[in-house]
Amino acid sequence: MTRANSADRNLRERAAAVIPGGMFGHQSVGLLPDDYPQFFARAEGAHLWDVDGARYLDFMCAYGPNLFGYGHPEIDAAYVRQLGLGDTLTGPTALMVELAEALVRMVSHADWAIFCKNGTDATTMALTTARAHTKRKTVVRAKGAYHGAAPWCVPRPAGVIDSDRSHQILYDYNDVASLEAAVAEAGDDLAAVFAAPFKHDAFIDQADPDPAYARRARELCDATGALLVVDEVRAGFRLSRDCSWERLGVRPDLSSWGKCVANGHPISVLLGNDRARKAAASIYVTGSFWYQAAPMAAALETLRLIRETDYLERITALGERLRQGLDERARAAGFGFRQTGPGVMPLFLFDDDPDLRKGFCFSSEMLGRGVYVHPWHNMFLCAAMTEADIDAALDAAEGAFGVLKRQAPELPPVEKMAFLAAGAR
Repeated sequence: MTRANSADRNLRERAAAVIPGGMFGHQSVGLLPDDYPQFFARAEGAHLWDVDGARYLDFMCAYGPNLFGYGHPEIDAAYVRQLGLGDTLTGPTALMVELAEALVRMVSHADWAIFCKNGTDATTMALTTARAHTKRKTVVRAKGAYHGAAPWCVPRPAGVIDSDRSHQILYDYNDVASLEAAVAEAGDDLAAVFAAPFKHDAFIDQADPDPAYARRARELCDATGALLVVDEVRAGFRLSRDCSWERLGVRPDLSSWGKCVANGHPISVLLGNDRARKAAASIYVTGSFWYQAAPMAAALETLRLIRETDYLERITALGERLRQGLDERARAAGFGFRQTGPGVMPLFLFDDDPDLRKGFCFSSEMLGRGVYVHPWHNMFLCAAMTEADIDAALDAAEGAFGVLKRQAPELPPVEKMAFLAAGAR
């Protein structure tokens, strides 16, 4: 399905003149179907509007920060109230202490909190804290896992030198033997083991954590004196009101959080236990905007809603409704359609689709029907969604599967995704 997107195209041309590449980072649509909009005008609840006026039910939720709905009145009111009192000040307000106290009460393994702005800030602080605590250098982390955009972990190599990636050993997520081998290779130099709440790499099926893998990661850290880090930036408070691995009976020493902590207002956090407190106090981390009070006010209200509402149960039920409905419609249309990961953070991939031509066609047809889905990245549900929204998405999917069934035999290769097919050979 092709749309003119004239205002969007005009903005892209202007951006190309003043922004390197015209757009940067994970929100670039360079690896999405050509008709996907790059620029948006506004959002409300579970919906957003592009600059050409098209309205979408948004299953990306701003890549995760939208937990309770865009423009949530109570959360935004708390932000605006504090903005009137003061935001970026010479020092923090009392809200910093209140927010740290609230998080320590909610997250079982946490005894302290350090606030920052981005998930990359929080994961990098976790690495630095682990090295300060252990006086060691090596970090063990899963292949393909995303922990941010700093040189030590960024997925693209441009501008990164070998020393930026030194003292790292990779293992296969959920593979106990691979993890053990990586830890053995690190030997007496192991500072930390990093893990995601579940396997949510791009372009491939997601996977829940194997409890045996999670328990073994904890045991190996205990045996070696290393710190266990769970990176909750993407999944935090979407799977649990506590740390995600608490459900497995495994508590990390450190956890990094971001995205939906303040429902889209800019704040992230590193949480840790008393074992790592002295080290966390010894490292030097700071930022001009890390102490802003208004996002902390928004975070406190977001945490209140997390504690006091049934948001988690509702989005979980909606996720199952979506998954079951899509499975029925895909089978009726004759497609192998894989839905992996938690229902609240789904990923859609088609069988026999190495360059995502089926996924691109399906996603584009969904977009044309007012539903924003992603062909290769996990998505998100938010508490502003309703059963009617899910049913509308299923109606759109039925139409999209129908178009795909007719067009699939003639779909041309997706040139921008050729690297995936090449990697599969």
